[in-house]
Amino acid sequence: MCLMDAAHNREGAGHVVLLGDSIFDNGAYVEGGPDVISQLRDELPGWTCTLLAVDGDTIAGVARQLQQLPGDATHLVVSAGGNDALGYAPLLQETPASVAEALLVLNAAKERFDGDYGSMLPAVLAHGLPTAVSTIYDTPASEPGQKVIKAALCLFNDSITRAAFSRGTALIDLRLICSEDGDYANPIEPSSLGGRKIAQAIANLVRARHPGPHSVVIAGAQPGAAL
Repeated sequence: MCLMDAAHNREGAGHVVLLGDSIFDNGAYVEGGPDVISQLRDELPGWTCTLLAVDGDTIAGVARQLQQLPGDATHLVVSAGGNDALGYAPLLQETPASVAEALLVLNAAKERFDGDYGSMLPAVLAHGLPTAVSTIYDTPASEPGQKVIKAALCLFNDSITRAAFSRGTALIDLRLICSEDGDYANPIEPSSLGGRKIAQAIANLVRARHPGPHSVVIAGAQPGAAL
């Protein structure tokens, strides 16, 4: 079960668990400012918010994180795949003979990513809790090579969105949420400003009857559906 029954937990407090990587575990990058988990607790007074995401973890690390899942968890939110995509960055330095050959090289990486993500998401959903996943956000617009990176990330984000849509899983689109340079502490980590936006999107999604416009896209769901 990915989506909540109509009345389940909409009125009361719950327990949100964050899984994945440094998009959620960004405390080392905010220079003493608030990190995502503390900001989420501010956004959800009375709720319990647990950080199981680990800076540097790949998609495969989510399985280990799930072993620590609290028994009273009510919502799961996953941000994973950015470090996997980063591992394929050397492909951007290759010099294929044609655009078609370059696309085939990138598609081979995407197929491996598909397999990893396609194994991870069912393991999360097997816990029977309302679940949301997030896309990989773009690097800041001011970053050298941003256009190339943005284009390449489209391939991996396609894997994430297809996996989410095929299972009716809520999707948080970080590409639209973290859209300004100030949202980033560095090219790949959210700042406190970006973290606040992420926390607000998660809070809107798990708490509200009408989530924000970038907080949730659910294939086949009724308009306004939320976790």
